[in-house]
Amino acid sequence: MTPTEPLYLGILILTGAFTGIISGLLGVGGGFIMSPVQYWLLQETGLQPDLAIRVALGTSLFVVLINAINVTLNYQRTRAVLWKQATIMGVSGSIFSFGGAELASHLPASTISTIFGIVVIIGALRTYLIPAVQEKNEISSNPVPYIFAGISIGFFSGLLGIGGGVLGIPIMLIFLHFDMRKAIGTSAAVIIFTSFGGSIGYIINGWGQPGLPPYSLGYVNLLNWLLLAVPGFLAVKKGAEIAHLVNPEYLKHLFILMMLYVGLKMIGTI
Repeated sequence: MTPTEPLYLGILILTGAFTGIISGLLGVGGGFIMSPVQYWLLQETGLQPDLAIRVALGTSLFVVLINAINVTLNYQRTRAVLWKQATIMGVSGSIFSFGGAELASHLPASTISTIFGIVVIIGALRTYLIPAVQEKNEISSNPVPYIFAGISIGFFSGLLGIGGGVLGIPIMLIFLHFDMRKAIGTSAAVIIFTSFGGSIGYIINGWGQPGLPPYSLGYVNLLNWLLLAVPGFLAVKKGAEIAHLVNPEYLKHLFILMMLYVGLKMIGTI
């Protein structure tokens, strides 16, 4: 398979559209969907696994940046974004996202893939134990827990090429007492920061690396980015519209099922 074959192009376009809907629906950047798909596709083009996973992670984060801006604007209209908390988590997260990207540039593909799967599965299992609606709990104004939350979200965002929603939403539900919709909206805002920091990290660390596919800016492949970002951008609004019509408990369970599938796939269990 080559990057110009209809099958390659079609898979990425459909992945981008699906990711856009999921981003709008669940407030996640969609990296946990795009990264595995690109990883598998890039290997089919003959790219070595270590290089393939870095390009997949870097490109996904750059797409996530666009999705996150779009999702945040949609959730802001319903006042579901807590900007003070999002900014604290985002600033600390962007710094550690850059560091995570630096580390990922030196780890083998098998290690990153396994870590990716484990982190996603843990997030899914923890989320399952928390009710989707927690409006009776008071959201803390203390900045310290948000700084530590941002560090955790940011580091794994850069390391695993995800915006951080698969970690951020569980953290906001479990430790910060957000209800599901505020967790989704605020997570999207945090992802703007973390995906930006991580994207810069992948571009810098991949600059001048031999063997990269055509149209690459460091570990960010611009062809894949275009094929994923455009349909994703167009689909985000529809996902956000659906989210405001669906029971939050249903959203939570959809989120969990997707995380479990992707996590098990990356580990190699299924």
